[in-house]
This record gives sequence, C-alpha cells and structure tokens, in this order.
Amino acid sequence: MARKGRLMARKGRLTRVAVKIGTAMGNADRKVQKVAKAGKLARKELDDIAKQVEALKRQLQKTAKRLKHALT
Repeated sequence: MARKGRLMARKGRLTRVAVKIGTAMGNADRKVQKVAKAGKLARKELDDIAKQVEALKRQLQKTAKRLKHALT
C-alpha cells in the first residue's frame, strides 16, 4: 500500500513537470510568432521604403535631365 501511494505521488510530480514544460513551450511559441510577425512587417516597410527611394531616384534623374536641357 505504501508503494502505491509513492507511485501516485510520483505521477503527480511528473504531471506537474509536464504541465510546466508544456506551458514554457507554449509561451516560447507565442514569442516566436510575435517575432516572426514583426519581421514580416519590417520587411514590408523596408520594401515600401525601397520603392519610394526608386521613385525619388527616377524623379531626380528627370529633373536633372530637364535642368541640363534648360541650361544648354
């Protein structure tokens, strides 16, 4: 009988440890998802900025061409 009681206590501890491990894994997974989402957002913003830079570059080239033509 004493043996069975000790076995039950051991199962309880194992269950508690398993719950803690599962909770830690869940929290880590949630953090990873947040970081991934932030990375995707940063990537999109960087692509938008690159497009704006290209547009400004083309505009500057056109303006330089007009100015050069006006001065000659």
